[in-house]
Amino acid sequence: MPEPKPFERLPGNVKPVHYNITLQPNLVKCVFNGSQDVDIEIKEATKQIKFNSLDLTLRDVKVTLPSGETVLPASTEISTANEMVVLTFEETLPIGTAKLSVAFDGELNDKMKGMYRSKYTSVSGEERYSAVTQFEATDARRCFPCWDEPALKATFTIKLIVPHDRVPLSNMPEVSRETHESDRNLRVVKFAKSPLMSTYLVAVVVGEYDHVEDTSSDGIKVRVYTPVGKQEQGKFALDVATKVLPYYKEYFNIAYPLPKIDLIAIADFSVGAMENWGLVTYRETCLLVDPHNTSASQRQWIALVVGHELAHQWFGNLVTMEWWTHLWLNEGYATFVEFLCVDHLFPEYDIWTQFVTNTYIRALELDGLKNSHPIEVPVGHPSEVDEIFDDISYNKGASVIRMLHCYLGDKDFKLGMNKYLNRHQYGNTYTEDLWAALSEASNKPVGDVMSTWTKQTGFPMISVKSHQDGDNRVLTLTQQRFLADGSTGDNSTWMVPVGVSTEKNPSKVVEEVLLEGKTTKVVLDGVSACTWVKLNPGTVGYYRIQYPPEMLAQLIPAIKNKQLPPLDRLGIFDDLFSMVQAGHTSTVEVLKVLRAFEDETDYTVWSALHNCVARLNQLLSHTDFHKNFAAFVRHLFFKISQQLGWEAKAGEKHLDTLLRSLVLGQLGLYGEEAVVAEAKKRLSAHVADTATLPADLRSPVYKTVVSQADEKTYEQMLKLYHEADLHEEKDRISRSLGATRDPNLIQRVLQFAMSSEVRNQDTIFVIISVAMTAPGRSAAWAFFKKNHQELLDRYEGGYLVTRLIRYITENFASEEMAAEVENFFRDKQIPGTERTVKQSLETIRLNAAWLQRDQDAIRRYLAEATHE
Repeated sequence: MPEPKPFERLPGNVKPVHYNITLQPNLVKCVFNGSQDVDIEIKEATKQIKFNSLDLTLRDVKVTLPSGETVLPASTEISTANEMVVLTFEETLPIGTAKLSVAFDGELNDKMKGMYRSKYTSVSGEERYSAVTQFEATDARRCFPCWDEPALKATFTIKLIVPHDRVPLSNMPEVSRETHESDRNLRVVKFAKSPLMSTYLVAVVVGEYDHVEDTSSDGIKVRVYTPVGKQEQGKFALDVATKVLPYYKEYFNIAYPLPKIDLIAIADFSVGAMENWGLVTYRETCLLVDPHNTSASQRQWIALVVGHELAHQWFGNLVTMEWWTHLWLNEGYATFVEFLCVDHLFPEYDIWTQFVTNTYIRALELDGLKNSHPIEVPVGHPSEVDEIFDDISYNKGASVIRMLHCYLGDKDFKLGMNKYLNRHQYGNTYTEDLWAALSEASNKPVGDVMSTWTKQTGFPMISVKSHQDGDNRVLTLTQQRFLADGSTGDNSTWMVPVGVSTEKNPSKVVEEVLLEGKTTKVVLDGVSACTWVKLNPGTVGYYRIQYPPEMLAQLIPAIKNKQLPPLDRLGIFDDLFSMVQAGHTSTVEVLKVLRAFEDETDYTVWSALHNCVARLNQLLSHTDFHKNFAAFVRHLFFKISQQLGWEAKAGEKHLDTLLRSLVLGQLGLYGEEAVVAEAKKRLSAHVADTATLPADLRSPVYKTVVSQADEKTYEQMLKLYHEADLHEEKDRISRSLGATRDPNLIQRVLQFAMSSEVRNQDTIFVIISVAMTAPGRSAAWAFFKKNHQELLDRYEGGYLVTRLIRYITENFASEEMAAEVENFFRDKQIPGTERTVKQSLETIRLNAAWLQRDQDAIRRYLAEATHE
């Protein structure tokens, strides 16, 4: 794990109390200027004041002392490395309350951080810009000079000077609006004083927007802001938000503390959404629902994202982590709670089962690497913060909280949360503060148990041995750290809540034990040797199970006949697949077990199977027998595709809609002739406007057709892209283009990704779509090497760059490619990506070892299977 870079945090001798900020963005020249008075508390006599500033020009800096005397700094030193300004005064500043005044100028940048510009086309067809802010983690300092650390909370009064025909928004409601004294085309808009909050949650938006609004049952005004003319697309999110607020009020037993909340769709946005207090910003694809063009999976995603960001209004905004080391307190908890609220609002989504495939499994995959990191990861320099917005902070964090929730029970968990939020509201916390509150509520050793999960890297593999003692079944459980390379020798141990279910009552936990040391025994009364026993029922515990062959063999019939619940069916398979990757079991064993799922009908189980099939596909695309694997996959998915068909049935369940899209997409990409022909036919009708392609089928149809595309088809897809008005549809098309297998088209897609036709926020995902295919993998890597400097200049590091690096490198499978990637990043060091590069290198070498170990056996098995 990379060591934290040396970094100077702000000293505690001067603290902000209240910011009075005036901002004036020029939306034509794309610059802004501002001024502010900050009430500061000087806690000890000093000659220096230090605060954060980046990419700003400061003017007219002065300090007004408690006596009323104004003093100017003798020197102003700017440290670009530490993103800090040091004001040094000739005389010592006395203890007490003072006022720091400063004027500043900045650029509305294109990097989607700080205060930046977002391009859109007006109703009249004119290209225009809005001004938007994105401050998490450390970019408020790009908009105004500030003490830009989460623990240095203050109150804020914000004033905006904006064109009279633009919508100005900030965290709090408007309190006044006046015509500018020297320019009648400008308005001076003042917003109410905020509660005590961290700088990264301050937000400002200025642009052209429509909105829909409602009031929640607990009296909060909710507005959803959309592009002009698209307010209808805000209604779904509005409905979710107005129901979520009272649900959280009841669950946390604390009312939402602001008088309003705005949700706004931003055309250019680097992440999915940002929880700014009272003004939550979203990508358009994470907020807007078009009844005719939004898929069921996207609608579900929007519900989750809205639930996530509104959970932050309490957990993150009201109570904030002390430093970025505790980021998981924000993100892990909000990720867990988004599923709670969506399950409450949309029980038909079966969202907790989907949690396992979308959240829990993704965390385990990353956390099996030696180059994973603890949930609580030391963070120093700001460049390190973006790299931990990953599957560990979000998904592992949520998974261990889900395990804790199950261990404590909902009643004690809710009580503990209420204690935590009440005790620390408007303050800052460490992870230990959460454990203390939950321990008090439950009288269980929460801190002892959970510190083993948050402070250590990785998770345990629990090996099971079974023998009979008369009528009783005795299980011996042994834990060791699971590592994806199959190595042992790590002495880490966890306090592991382990549940057991049996054939007699498949859905019930019949025994539960807290595994505290290396090994323990569990006695199951009256359970015979000829019945199955399942560990980790519900796939709640954050660990892997290694069954002996005889126990696994007993479970296979219960998978086939669906006696086991879906979460247990998919959990058994995913655990087995991880054993295969680590070399504990042969890949052939997984291929054999896959055939037990041919009669499977559950979407979430198929989703887990698809995840494993996709990993195998990446691996076997490096071999000369990949066509046999494709035939194997087509056979696996064929029966369920026949049951589902192409047409939605009356009264069809939400999960069946998702399953159809998944299954047809797989069969199309693996070359099932009937599916390819039907996809081409349906796309032709869609393009000719004789039959609209349902939104749920567009992604699988687009990818299927593009995978077979010639120049004419490619041009047809570009035409659809240019005609699309909904950002979700543009996303679907642009991310389908990478499915092409034509070398010339692959190059065209990569050039298209970098062109002005694709927004900066989406460029990364188009390149990734190329990198995820066998024909595109090397081309995307070569393209990145050639264009990496332009990409870095465009994004200045951050989440999007780390994501791109991961996906364009981790699917290689040879030592030669590992060395090439390693040498490239050794020569071209990119701050904030060090851990990501190490994880990719480890994955490449794992792939190479896996292929070398198993490819001959896989080749023989597939040759036999395809000739049956």
